[in-house]
Amino acid sequence: MTPESPTEAEATARELRTAFADAAHDVTPAPVPLAAIERAGRTRRRRRTTALATCCALTVTAMTLALVHALAPAGPPSVATPPSPVRPPTPSSAPSPSASPSAKPPRIVAPGERVDVGGGRKVWLTEDGKRWADSEGFENFRSVVDGNVDRSRPGVSHQSEGDRNAVFHSGLYYGTEDAARIELTDATGRKTTATLLELPGEPDWGVWYATTPPGRSGGGGERLALYDAAGRLLAEHPPL
Repeated sequence: MTPESPTEAEATARELRTAFADAAHDVTPAPVPLAAIERAGRTRRRRRTTALATCCALTVTAMTLALVHALAPAGPPSVATPPSPVRPPTPSSAPSPSASPSAKPPRIVAPGERVDVGGGRKVWLTEDGKRWADSEGFENFRSVVDGNVDRSRPGVSHQSEGDRNAVFHSGLYYGTEDAARIELTDATGRKTTATLLELPGEPDWGVWYATTPPGRSGGGGERLALYDAAGRLLAEHPPL
């Protein structure tokens, strides 16, 4: 085949373009699917909106968690421990002198009233002093008005007698209207609380007596202490 010259080739090309254009005019284009395109557009917009809302929600949640973590305390809150109950102090079992269970007010007796003090002995008071009778009925007297007793200040005296059964101690206390207790202490340290007798009218003297086991009969080792109702020492015998 003899190749075409340029002029011939251009002419052929013009002919082909013309033929293609004529053929295209004979083709009727299909209608554009506008409804489908609109639906597809709405679907894409909804997807974009949902994706944007989800992203915003995730962002807000992350920021909230970060804020809570930043404001939270470093460790668990400390719990205040209540103070342990304090047990009140236990009072001492030893009674104070003023609260001694053996302390009691003097017994008031009428003048001449005989008091049985045990062992067949009797004691009674008269206006002038102390009187007592031993187990055999022998009577004794100690005056408080003959000048041998100094009633200007508190004092106490002591007499004793005994047998194989017991020792009887007695005496005067004087110079005070506040006498409430007399305590006899023997040589071994054993203490005995005496009984007090007084006449009516709050006199400044009275009589005391006590009984101790045999062998403790005034051998020089006894001591007497006279106390008031508050437990204050008023006098001792022998005096210190």
